[in-house]
Amino acid sequence: MSQYKILIVDDEPDILEFLSYNLKKENFLVEVCSNGKDALVLADKIVPNLILLDVMMPEIDGIETCIELRKNKLLDNTIISFLTARGEDYSQIAGFDAGADDYITKPIKPKLLVSRIKALLKRVDLKNDDTDESASEIVGSSIIIDKEKYLVYKNNAEIVLPRKEFELLILLNSIPGRVFTREEILEKIWGDNVIVGDRTIDVHIRKLREKIGDNYIKTIKGVGYKFLDL
Repeated sequence: MSQYKILIVDDEPDILEFLSYNLKKENFLVEVCSNGKDALVLADKIVPNLILLDVMMPEIDGIETCIELRKNKLLDNTIISFLTARGEDYSQIAGFDAGADDYITKPIKPKLLVSRIKALLKRVDLKNDDTDESASEIVGSSIIIDKEKYLVYKNNAEIVLPRKEFELLILLNSIPGRVFTREEILEKIWGDNVIVGDRTIDVHIRKLREKIGDNYIKTIKGVGYKFLDL
């Protein structure tokens, strides 16, 4: 895919102009609209790769818009991220419950926003390229994971991880920026036949952070965890 299509939905004209300008500079194809009702129509028409969605909007608010967008089968592979000044935990949880892939709070510097968007769009590539899942080596900007040798390299330094910590890192790093819920982690790492509690996940996350660094794994309170490809 040569260019990604991004739909920005916000009721503030200055925000739309600012975001559109900075994303077009990065060679993204950008469409904008100012309310949730128009967003549903435009998204169905252009089928964007990613939607940036404000929470507080006229006509239909962002949460309800996200719920409706997720009902559209044409948008199954579309990434939805909230971009809003509402940073409360309950607002973020509502966003993830509505089907969002990420929740970004304003204000945010353009370079950081572009970095977050590029990380989210890796999920599109993974869905369209099955070879990514079977690759023996996962290369990030600062971490390399060798799945065959069960080794991790950070800035060329070798890190040896126990099996579960290694599998947890592979899962989180498979889609950088994407939030994995506790339920997903339990199912994919420990399976349905093994009974473990939330404390088990917390302990493994803590140990993983001690070895690779605190900044790579972010806790989304009440939801789960996501990996940041720094």
